Amino acid sequence: MSQIKTINNTRGHPEYFKTIITAKSSEFVGREFVFSAIDNFINNYDKGYFTLISEPGSGKSAIAAQYFNNNNNVVYYNFDTPQPPLLRGENNELGDYETFLEIVNNQLLEIFSSLETNQLDYELENNDNLFSLLLQKISDKLPQKQPLIIIIDGCHKLDLNQYKRGANLLYLPRYLPKSVYFILIRRPFPNNKSSLLIETPSQILDLSNYPEENKKDIQNYLNTYANNQEKSQILDSSPPLRVNKNETNFMYVSEIIKQQNLSPETLPENLENYYQEHWNMINKIIEKEPELSLPILQCLLQQESLISLETIADMLDEDEYDIEMILEEWREFLHLETQENTPYYQFYHPSFHHWLKYKIN
Repeated sequence: MSQIKTINNTRGHPEYFKTIITAKSSEFVGREFVFSAIDNFINNYDKGYFTLISEPGSGKSAIAAQYFNNNNNVVYYNFDTPQPPLLRGENNELGDYETFLEIVNNQLLEIFSSLETNQLDYELENNDNLFSLLLQKISDKLPQKQPLIIIIDGCHKLDLNQYKRGANLLYLPRYLPKSVYFILIRRPFPNNKSSLLIETPSQILDLSNYPEENKKDIQNYLNTYANNQEKSQILDSSPPLRVNKNETNFMYVSEIIKQQNLSPETLPENLENYYQEHWNMINKIIEKEPELSLPILQCLLQQESLISLETIADMLDEDEYDIEMILEEWREFLHLETQENTPYYQFYHPSFHHWLKYKIN
């Protein structure tokens, strides 16, 4: 991974982010193709948005944490882990947007202080739009070819229904000053919620489009962190607890490696909890429209291979549009492929498929 020149700042992120970063980047291997893509984007454009998309458990948060570790000029924010509430005034808990601004602005102020030896001017101290102003002020002070990079992890946690129509998530700027970059980390969004309204360079990297690189990194991880006996047991075990040469999910592999004396049919506790979180979110959609959602779920669970939207509609004798709207609500937990203009769906990992099938039967 190439090293980007860095600002000499004091990394003013909260203490509990340090715990998240350490945990996420522990036992990190590979992903050089992602780091190269980010570096190339920054080298080729003088500002912009880079979005990393991947299915649950594929290692995107680890990538964000490792990138932060390797580059001092990075502001970090994570939605993916519950955070201690920040309070304003008389015990009023801040919302997602306000909490984000509070934490990120503090980090930006640290960076600005490292670039500007004078005391903060009145304009900064009394500006209601401090976030945008800080981005501009830092941009004006940055040494040549030194970027300001803001990582926002867990963007899929945001309730986009709470935003005004056409608004960017977190009301991120439509225009960016020179040398300012955002790296957004998220699971797949529904199509109608996935776009940013921006007029600045942008790039999306979807990890699912790099299967060979992902497989290679998984094998590297296995070779590094599983001893020979453990690796042999893991590779030889029966489905659903099986790691084969086509595996691409870091969460699954890392938890299987950690298991001790579990039967092949038993999932590690962390995976059980992870899948339960998925089910809780899927079930919210089912509760809103059970008459159609439950049959769709049963169709998905009938086979582990991809199933087309057209096939589901034929099986249920329902309109494809109505089915697609529900599948879009579950989008972050589904692998989607388009073949000859026809969408095909399956759950993002066989282990989750097995778990869910057992859960609802």
